[in-house]
Amino acid sequence: MKMFSSVPAVFLYRDFVDFRKSINGLATIVEQQMERSPLSGSVFVFCNKGRDKLKVLYWDNTGFALWYKRLEKDKFKWPTTLNRQSMNLPEQQLHWLFDGFDVLGHQAISYQSVAL
Repeated sequence: MKMFSSVPAVFLYRDFVDFRKSINGLATIVEQQMERSPLSGSVFVFCNKGRDKLKVLYWDNTGFALWYKRLEKDKFKWPTTLNRQSMNLPEQQLHWLFDGFDVLGHQAISYQSVAL
């Protein structure tokens, strides 16, 4: 099921979230900490500390929707090494995250010389 298609943007919130938060609490994080508008139509993705649950918040022009995913085994590959509060993802990478892939991939390496 491709639930999230043709969204303007996808943002991951880097820090883990207390999953007792619902729509109002997550929308407040989007506004105050991510400094974005939760009414933009963008998709905002949050993860719990155990990395086995995701919450996805979005506005669909009629109201907020909150999507919840719990893994029975395994953990989501959550990008904890970001230097910024949130990360913008292409829609395809959002689906990769749902499928269990690491959305950060390999980090660029810069060498001064090829001599070992």
